[in-house]
Amino acid sequence: MAEKQFKVISDTGIHARPATLLVQTASRFNSDINLEYKGKKVNLKSIMGVMSLGIGQGAEIKISAEGSDADDAIASLTETLSKEGLAE
Repeated sequence: MAEKQFKVISDTGIHARPATLLVQTASRFNSDINLEYKGKKVNLKSIMGVMSLGIGQGAEIKISAEGSDADDAIASLTETLSKEGLAE
């Protein structure tokens, strides 16, 4: 299992467009990938799940992955969050 903590830095938080990018990135991997915020955990491959969290600027989130490509999934999601200016 691999996991990483992030702090959301985007002014608008994780709204529809960035949520879609994260779901698309996560969906490329076989591992089970979850996004956790305020004690709620959702499947990061589900746009409705991600949107239901209402993640705003300054939020502390955790992404965890379990499976054969878990480390690659976390690395790819970290790159997406950084490149899009969403979280650090």
